Amino acid sequence: MKVMKLNRACLTHLVLLQLLLKSSSLSQQWSISSTPTPTPWPEQFHALLYMNLSASGHLQISNLWYDWPKGRNVNILQKQLGELLYDVEWNNGTSFYYTFGANGSCKIIEFEVGILRPNFLDGATYLGTQVTDGFLCNVWEKVDFIWYYEDVVSRRPVRWDFYDGIMNHVITFEVGAVLEDSMSQAPSYCFSDQASSQ
Repeated sequence: MKVMKLNRACLTHLVLLQLLLKSSSLSQQWSISSTPTPTPWPEQFHALLYMNLSASGHLQISNLWYDWPKGRNVNILQKQLGELLYDVEWNNGTSFYYTFGANGSCKIIEFEVGILRPNFLDGATYLGTQVTDGFLCNVWEKVDFIWYYEDVVSRRPVRWDFYDGIMNHVITFEVGAVLEDSMSQAPSYCFSDQASSQ
């Protein structure tokens, strides 16, 4: 009798498990056949980017530190065989471009908009899938300005290209990484009369 109850219990569990697997399979099929949407950027991350500035024929490496809660985006750019350039963008539209050293320089530019919002790809047009940098990616385009490639499996960005031919290849992507505040402070000569403004 006890064996019979155990078998009925096992049978009931097997039936429930099959029903769960079928419903899970149906929901997976639905999500595969529906149009994917881009994953919003995490509020804070660090990405190492290999950049091909094809318009000028130059290459550079960028350490991108995105920090939405602090309203800043920091690019530390190493130009090929060139100097290290800091590009600190603030959510109020102010951007500081500066170098350090004996010949340190600073340029301040005011933009009408601040840094990209985490959901900046909302409303992007889905273009399908494409293999890029060895990853199968979903690809979106937004306002003929950016083409964004996101890994189908991990949903992390793999690459993004701009309308002017600049290609950004993501080498590493660390969610939650935060740059020390001192690293985003523009040098004092950015606030002197020698700094150029636009």
